Amino acid sequence: MRRVVVLALLAMALPMAAFASGIDLVNKGGTISISSSGITSKGSQLVQFNGIVAPPGHSLGSVSFSTGALMSGSLATGGTFSSAGSSFVVMGKGNFGQPKGVIFNGAFTGNISWTLVSQSGQTLTFTLSGQIQGMDFNGRLVKGTTSQTIVTTVSQLAKGIGHIKGGTTNIAVPEPGTLGLLGTGLLAIGGVIRRRIAAAL
Repeated sequence: MRRVVVLALLAMALPMAAFASGIDLVNKGGTISISSSGITSKGSQLVQFNGIVAPPGHSLGSVSFSTGALMSGSLATGGTFSSAGSSFVVMGKGNFGQPKGVIFNGAFTGNISWTLVSQSGQTLTFTLSGQIQGMDFNGRLVKGTTSQTIVTTVSQLAKGIGHIKGGTTNIAVPEPGTLGLLGTGLLAIGGVIRRRIAAAL
């Protein structure tokens, strides 16, 4: 019984170890259109990719996203958007060492949170956050999270306008080397257990 538990624990640890490193992205600027049908971004610039920072006046690429329809709550006080029909795309220019072309192409998965963080006079600050999944620039299926800080005013929100103050996206990337080592280790443990059971019979 103890051997079965050990193997089960190792099997559960395998996905976590296999996704040990990742891609860290930072975007700034751009606008969003806000309605009960969903949120769509426009013109947000990629300013950081895994430690590569765009020089002043330059960008590394672009970040664009859209959500599904509002499922609960309200645009003014916060709520939850659907991921149905959503998208999340990161493009690189390749001008400072980051990949050129598609860095990430995917969509939100699960519910997307629209949270009112603060209100100062007429100024409202929201965060849009959720889980994302898609293909990275190496053609691997990857998962991650994103959090976008949105600033607007009461009158702008009534017109469906918001501004992206900044966003961070963290994407977990599988490590084939780690996966192979763990798989070899599991096979070795399985072989030892099999020999001991055979010897006991």
